[in-house]
Amino acid sequence: MSLEEQMIALGRDARAGAEALRRADAAQRSAAIRAMAVRLREHAPQVLAANAADLAAATRHHDRLMLDSARFEAIATALEDVAALPDPVGAELARWKRPNGLDIARVRTPIGVIGMIYEARPNVTADAAAICVRSGNAVILRPGSDCFATSQAIHGALAQGLEDAGLPASAVQIVPTTDRAAVGALLEGLGGNLDLVIPRGGKSLVERVQAEARVPVLGHLEGVCHTYVHEAADAAKAAAIVANAKLRRVSVCGATETLLIDRAALPMLPAIAEALRGCELRGDAEAAAIVPMLPAHEADWGTEYLAPVLSIRTVSDWRQAAAHIARYGTGHTEAIITEDADVAESFLGQVDSAIVLWNASTQFADGGEFGFGAEIGIATGKLHARGPVGPDQLTSFKYVVRGSGQTRS
Repeated sequence: MSLEEQMIALGRDARAGAEALRRADAAQRSAAIRAMAVRLREHAPQVLAANAADLAAATRHHDRLMLDSARFEAIATALEDVAALPDPVGAELARWKRPNGLDIARVRTPIGVIGMIYEARPNVTADAAAICVRSGNAVILRPGSDCFATSQAIHGALAQGLEDAGLPASAVQIVPTTDRAAVGALLEGLGGNLDLVIPRGGKSLVERVQAEARVPVLGHLEGVCHTYVHEAADAAKAAAIVANAKLRRVSVCGATETLLIDRAALPMLPAIAEALRGCELRGDAEAAAIVPMLPAHEADWGTEYLAPVLSIRTVSDWRQAAAHIARYGTGHTEAIITEDADVAESFLGQVDSAIVLWNASTQFADGGEFGFGAEIGIATGKLHARGPVGPDQLTSFKYVVRGSGQTRS
């Protein structure tokens, strides 16, 4: 078979897998995800060996790619967490009765077949599979070459878990090649069998998907996230939160890239800078007058560093901070640090990003931390889903209308 024929076959099989998931009840989907976790732990030696091979061959993304025993166990635990979530399929979102007696309900339904395109995070293989099974969707996984062997090993375990629970392995499939033409086939829609594409990776990948896809796309382009220190911030909280938001893991999309600080809060900057030891600081003239740092340039305000680099800008108040975010942000995650509840609520209400936080680190931008068990990614668009994408966000809905003989005049 040619690659094109292989990809079309994947799509046809995925459609059949989606129908099987749609017919399965919540208990069977839960059992399947738990069985996937069991099989994954059984395959730990194979997965970790494959990961070692991927790491040896990789020239980049080592932190994102690397699995140790703790990260591996976190993947298996996330599967169990997703299995324990309420099943969204068939849940009533609203129900009402019309004057003519019609009973109308809005009910969650699976989207169908999801194409998941990602780069160097092997955990996405398990997270996406679990979330799609939980929400009744089949998924076709297309990992990047950096994590290809690891993802194949994880997928092999997941497929066995599905079959253990009486569901077809076609509900979770993996593209068997790193050929970039396979991505093009996914973006074409696999002969009408693909309902949604979700890219998770670098800017060039997401730009390509958004530009070329002939099916709907759910994803985000960049995470230029901000933490704003208001003049009424608690100094100790500010130092701890900013350090965590930047340095806990610099390579995640929820890492703070720009610190905005009130002019009146500049006396807090030395303590914040001390908490950020090891991080390169780039600031405006007012910040640099308080703490020695490199000068920030216009390009810094819109840069997602994904590295221990932080730009710092001085603002006059929360309104100027919000204006900066509106101009340079990417609609991902923003935080305010303040003890003034009125200012906090104004900031939370006015800043139009997928996630806004008060007195908490931007690194909480994560489906697991939101109680979703795991996530497929963070959506920054404004249609269908926004923020962490878990099982609920991978459903659509239909209207179920119950009558007693009504006809329309």
